Amino acid sequence: MVNLIIDNIKVQVPEGTTILEAAEKINISIPRLCYVKELNEIGACRVCVVEIEGINRLVTACNNVVHDGMVVYTNSPKVREARKTNVELILSQHDARCATCVRSGNCSLQQIANDLGIIDIHYPIELPRAEWTEGFPLVRNYEKCIKCMRCVQVCDKVQDMHIWDVANTGSRTTVDVTLNRRIEESDCALCGQCITHCPVGALRERDDTQKVFDALADEEMITVVQVAPAVRASWGESLGISREVATVKRLVAALRRIGFDYIFDTNFAADLTIMEEGSEFLERLNNRATSKFPMFTSCCPGWVRFMKTQYPDMVDHLSTAKSPQQMFGAITKTYYAQLLNVDPSKIFCVSIMPCTAKKYEASLSVMNDAGTGRDVDVVLTTREIDRIIKAEHIDVATLEEEEFDKPLGVSSGAGVIFGVTGGVMEAALRSAYYLVTKENPDPDAFKDVRGKEGWREASFDIDGTTVKVAIASGLGNARKLVEAVRKGSVDYDFIEIMACPGGCAGGGGQPIEEGKQLAYVRGEVLYGLDEISNIRFSHENPSVIKCYEDFLGEPLSHISHELLHTDQNEWALYEESEKVTDKEGKPYRYGKQLAYE
Repeated sequence: MVNLIIDNIKVQVPEGTTILEAAEKINISIPRLCYVKELNEIGACRVCVVEIEGINRLVTACNNVVHDGMVVYTNSPKVREARKTNVELILSQHDARCATCVRSGNCSLQQIANDLGIIDIHYPIELPRAEWTEGFPLVRNYEKCIKCMRCVQVCDKVQDMHIWDVANTGSRTTVDVTLNRRIEESDCALCGQCITHCPVGALRERDDTQKVFDALADEEMITVVQVAPAVRASWGESLGISREVATVKRLVAALRRIGFDYIFDTNFAADLTIMEEGSEFLERLNNRATSKFPMFTSCCPGWVRFMKTQYPDMVDHLSTAKSPQQMFGAITKTYYAQLLNVDPSKIFCVSIMPCTAKKYEASLSVMNDAGTGRDVDVVLTTREIDRIIKAEHIDVATLEEEEFDKPLGVSSGAGVIFGVTGGVMEAALRSAYYLVTKENPDPDAFKDVRGKEGWREASFDIDGTTVKVAIASGLGNARKLVEAVRKGSVDYDFIEIMACPGGCAGGGGQPIEEGKQLAYVRGEVLYGLDEISNIRFSHENPSVIKCYEDFLGEPLSHISHELLHTDQNEWALYEESEKVTDKEGKPYRYGKQLAYE
């Protein structure tokens, strides 16, 4: 143990503890911009500098360890002056028009500048300028980048995609796409982890809120909205509402206030996905000699993009089942349009997703099987729907809870856990067991697939057949698993992959809380909802049963294949049609980057 003094307070910490960690132990907060524990400890921003008695120069607290007898001052006059100068220098190369930034009010740089009392910048303002591909689901504003390197580190160390790197030298140094490529030419999986790790607004999702406002204002359109499972565990965070208050039923009430005509649950389509994907897996097991193994789940478009760019020869190992989002869109504009007796072209389908890659998925030209253009018209992230709630001045805490509409609002606990890593596998195994044995297993019989490990495996007996499964979340772990499969060092039948660490609960479209990784906290909420659900098996969802009886026939039927399945080989990695325009055909502007006019 090491004894030291920080701001006149004695503290004892283990040897090897950083000054920053030692200060946090006694509730002294040292500001920082670039630091992320065990990911980015490079001291690049110089905001966390502190003064150490007996040392002339200031040192960074994030990557210097404590020593016995050390005396530290975290906010001395010398520290404040240096910190203020460093922040002013950062601001001199930062677009500080906070009123038009999506991170305003939730920005580390903004808070630190306010705390330091910076009301003027004493250095010339020199903003970097560059073009960005208009309409791409991921948006980068070069003028806001503070060169903290977080996006580089999370993409390299966690996701193992290496999309970002340092470009130029000296004062012109910035972060850009690697190998001098445009973003659409890169292998970007659109996982959005660079967005959730950015401390400012330099990275964000494409804003599609205006499209939704336009549809809501169109009296001829029938607006249908679906809510993804992971959204219910996170949507209240950026609104400052506790999880106990921010229930999914209160979100339903808010969506009705906004003006949506019908509000449904993506969990319905998750149950539908299990019926199709589970049946496909059993069909492959029964035809092992002619089937591709292992079978990979296909509900994560970030993972599908990863496979298409990194292992294109293995794309056929993916299940052909669409994601729940796309199944929902296809069912809404066929089956539900028939129930309403309306022209499906009058239905405007909106998804609320914890994901940035879903924007890409919905834009694919092959996702139009209902025959009326896109099956899903617009995808909003959790952050975007929260911005709409704020724009509508809705006091969520005062709303009474309301139910989803029927029939597409009925779901099972198995559908709920789709939002956490391992949940798709667990839900699929519950129903696969039933489809083979005609008996329900214990709902928690397959809980061995749960866990925080980035790569985990399990084996289960289903009516005398041993099924070997694996689960990975985070693309770095996915790469390790796929490489092991290719080398033959592991042997699995069924593999679930989620592009984001922790699954959709930690998705790139989720609310951002500086310094916190909340995927597993949110995941526990989803498991809790499953546990108290009246229906815990996808095959027992009465609305899914009715949909098959009245419309689809049975899993893997001809119409099911037409509407609910896809060939990922046909997915384009970038759709030119995604250039976003308003009603007059003019491009929406994002920052100052416009690749076309």
